[in-house]
Amino acid sequence: ITLLLLKGIIIKLDYRNIKHYLIKYIRKLSTQGVYIVLLLLYAFRNKNTPSWAKQIIFGALAYFVSPFDSIPDLTPFLGLTDDLGVMTFALVTIACYIDKDVRSKAYNQLSVLMGREVDTVVVAEVDGWL
Repeated sequence: ITLLLLKGIIIKLDYRNIKHYLIKYIRKLSTQGVYIVLLLLYAFRNKNTPSWAKQIIFGALAYFVSPFDSIPDLTPFLGLTDDLGVMTFALVTIACYIDKDVRSKAYNQLSVLMGREVDTVVVAEVDGWL
């Protein structure tokens, strides 16, 4: 039995543990990423969002869908980290234009898109950045 020390916790390092961790990480990343995109989209549609903020949102979303990245999206696990970073930067930059209405619409749409119960801890983490 191989043991791994991770954040002060000793866990068994076997296929099941690794698989469980990866699935948990991917779900968190996907929920977080989708929620950020939805927040940006609903902030873009909000009539109170000024044009300079809409330009930042447009740039971040264009970078997200663009096939040209600093880290190629085909790189497993790392490929979307630069996209997530750009979107997070945009989100924090325009945070004052993300009101309760924008958050509510984004959360409701996230529930529909994910097709399962949304991890509220992940949503609260993103909301905490704002």
